[in-house]
Amino acid sequence: MTATLIDGKAIAAKKRTEIAADVATLKAQGIEPGLAVVIVGDDPASEVYVRNKHKACDEVGIRSFKHELPADTTESALLALVGELNADAAVHGVLVQLPLPDHINEENVLDAISPDKDVDGFHPVNVGRMVVGKESFLPCTPHACMVLLEEAGVDLEGKEAVVVGRSNIVGKPVAHLLLDKNATVTICHSRTRDLPGVVRRADVVVVGVGRPEMVKGDWIKPGAVVIDVGINRTDHGLVGDVEFSTAVERASAITPVPGGVGPMTIAMLMLNTLVSARRHAGI
Repeated sequence: MTATLIDGKAIAAKKRTEIAADVATLKAQGIEPGLAVVIVGDDPASEVYVRNKHKACDEVGIRSFKHELPADTTESALLALVGELNADAAVHGVLVQLPLPDHINEENVLDAISPDKDVDGFHPVNVGRMVVGKESFLPCTPHACMVLLEEAGVDLEGKEAVVVGRSNIVGKPVAHLLLDKNATVTICHSRTRDLPGVVRRADVVVVGVGRPEMVKGDWIKPGAVVIDVGINRTDHGLVGDVEFSTAVERASAITPVPGGVGPMTIAMLMLNTLVSARRHAGI
């Protein structure tokens, strides 16, 4: 058996087309969605991500505001800029690209973004609303995982889902979203005993640990669905957190790296910005 590839590129393109149509409808009503992206320093990976976000904005018709700050920018200066963007009526989404330089406290900066413009879904208010099932901005990567599962026709009800990784950005929120779909969820981490044994029970595996091919292909239960959030640069090119070459022979469906979760994450950012513009307009 060879797994079906869950084509994040194609699904993201479809979603962007839908978002572009909705943005055009808003613009016809005199409302132009706007996304402000702040980048501090010159981290090469961050620069690529920011460039991709602006490209996506152009594609769907969202106005983008790019703020590039030098690496020695003080925390107070960054917080002042965030305050200005919170107050700017033309800006519906505020995103500060992570990681930030060591002298800046990321938590302070993320907490300073207005929850109403937190299109990354990282603010404690949005996280709390998500956990209790209230309307919120969902974090983009976990939301992307859920849309990919839905588009692949995966019925999560009653299924055993294993999430490998407990980060605030991926692991914890995706576990809550899986719970909301009535999956039975186990979160694994560096202290988990017999990680291979736990993964082998799973009908659905979501992996986001940032370690190349850490989850071995023979850990995957035959017929399971695998969502690989990882993207790691190696001497052999980009690889995920799952050993793809073996996993693809055991899973029923799997996301490729690249071309899986990544494109969908940016599409979900566009969706959150659109939703924010609607909310600010009272629609």
